[in-house]
Amino acid sequence: MRAYQIMTPRVATVRTDTPIAEAAELMLAKRISGLPVLDTAGKLVGIVSEGDFVRRSEIGTQRQRSSWLAFLFGPGKLAAEFVREEGRTVGDVMTQDPVTIAEDAPLEEVVKIMERRGIKRLPVLRNGTLVGIVTRANLLQAVANLARTAVPPSASDDEVRKQILESLESQSWCPTGLNVVVRDGAVDLSGIITDDRQRSAAVVAAKNVAGVKTVHDHLCWVDTMSGIYIDPREDERAKAS
Repeated sequence: MRAYQIMTPRVATVRTDTPIAEAAELMLAKRISGLPVLDTAGKLVGIVSEGDFVRRSEIGTQRQRSSWLAFLFGPGKLAAEFVREEGRTVGDVMTQDPVTIAEDAPLEEVVKIMERRGIKRLPVLRNGTLVGIVTRANLLQAVANLARTAVPPSASDDEVRKQILESLESQSWCPTGLNVVVRDGAVDLSGIITDDRQRSAAVVAAKNVAGVKTVHDHLCWVDTMSGIYIDPREDERAKAS
C-alpha cells in the first residue's frame, strides 16, 4: 500500500503567525495532536504538536536551569528555550523543516521513517504541495480495516476512494479528519462527527458512488460541550462479539 491510500487528505493547518492559543484551541476542537504549518505562500515550513506546549510560561512549566547548567549550555540554547517558552506565535515554537513523504511512498517506508525519527505524523507532499498527512492513527485504522483480507486496494479502488472523498469534502458537514480506505469495493469511513446525522449522510454519500459494494462506519461521535466521545456503532458491535 501507498501513503495516499491511507492518508487523511483534508488537513487542518496553521500559519507561522497564528497565535499559540488559537493553534491549541484548533487542536482541541479537532482532537488532533499536531498541525502542519504553512507560510504566507502556502508552503509547508514546520509542524506544531502537543509537545510544543509542554514547556510554557502560561502554565509555569518553563525549564529551571541552575547557574552551572546555564553556563554549560551557553547563551544560544538558553535564548532558543526562551523563545519556545515565551513566544506568542506558532512560528516561535514549531519544529522547522519537518520530515515529509511523497504520496506514493510505500507504507513500509513510512513506518521506517516514523520509527527512526521517533515521530508520530508525516506530511504528504505532491510536487512540493501539502496534500495530506499520515499519522500512527491512520496506520492503526488501516490495519483494522484491512485485517479481514490480504488483498491490497486496486487502481479501481483508488478511483472509488477519490470519488468518495470529493463527494464528502464538498459538503459543509464533512466529518473532521475524514479518511477513507477502499478495497475490493468495501469502504471503511473514519473521522469525527459532532452530530449523528452526519453519520447517515456520510454513509449515503459513499453508497452513491459507483463501484461501492458495502460501507463500514467507523465515524466517531464527539460531544463538543463535554469532550466525551462514543466509538462507532460498528466497532462497538465488534467489541461485543
